[in-house]
Amino acid sequence: MAAAGDQLRVGTVMHVRGPDRLPEETFRQVLEQCAELSPTVQALPPSAALVELKGALRYHHADAEQLGEVLRVRTLSQLGIDVRVGIGPTITVAATASGQIDAPGGVLVVDSDQVLDWLGPLPVEALHGIGPKQAAALREYGVHCVGLLATIPAATVQRLLGGKAGRVALDRARGIDPRPVAPRAMPASVSVRHSFVQHTLDGAAVRGALLDLVVHLGLQLRDRGQVARGLALSLRFAGGTVWEKTRRLPEASAHEDDLRTMAYRLIDAAGLQRGRLTGLVLKGEDLVDADQVAEQISLDQAREDRLVAEAVSDRIRGKFGPGAIGPAATFRRAS
Repeated sequence: MAAAGDQLRVGTVMHVRGPDRLPEETFRQVLEQCAELSPTVQALPPSAALVELKGALRYHHADAEQLGEVLRVRTLSQLGIDVRVGIGPTITVAATASGQIDAPGGVLVVDSDQVLDWLGPLPVEALHGIGPKQAAALREYGVHCVGLLATIPAATVQRLLGGKAGRVALDRARGIDPRPVAPRAMPASVSVRHSFVQHTLDGAAVRGALLDLVVHLGLQLRDRGQVARGLALSLRFAGGTVWEKTRRLPEASAHEDDLRTMAYRLIDAAGLQRGRLTGLVLKGEDLVDADQVAEQISLDQAREDRLVAEAVSDRIRGKFGPGAIGPAATFRRAS
């Protein structure tokens, strides 16, 4: 595969998958373990990471598979979790490889000269970056494996998946992915929490507590001059069970309107019936500075009026304290 090999990156990429629903603090510790192997680590919240091993192989006098096993041993012994480690010449190959490892963990290395032979028999949905809708469109056309996708003319794939998406999918099926591992730390987050004095089954009380959390989270974000790209809700039940779900916001925001809408979607997704709740945690995730995000002008006058009222409330709280509006004393902060 000399022709394709010329287009593959020389560097060796490690893709690390942690267990699903990995606690944020544990994920940060996994990233620290990755950073001990290589200085080039890209966090992929909530539970994955990329590591560039090109320089690390020489530094540690070890091959890629050995470094993958070292990472597994360290996470198992120090954190009590196993990880799935895929290693290949590109991000796509490494991420596809880690996805082929059965839980709880393991290491799979795909060498540069094995890429096309290894990718070929895989089902199209196994190729990293191919979503369910894209896989369905390809299967409807009769494309069931990555190797067949790699042989289809570019124009055909673009008609099926769209211009840019089609080009990217075709390149990745052929083992081509020029993206470098871009060092990126764990995005900042901020959370607020509420504990019920007594176990509660009252849906109205839960919704009211959630609305108060939305108000306080929005206030913290605006005070910090930041906006959240995602929102996470954790529910704690009597007996210690925890339910957690994360969703991306349509647009990064710190406004109560946007946070409330997504928070209600999250609580609805929990499908609460007879569960006795002991507490709620609402977290704004993947925070960025507000001045880095363009805010769309709304043509909804009611929304504009609410944003004006929000700004007035912020000034009142700034002058008289966070408890001037709303029961602030019942909440705790957690960064």
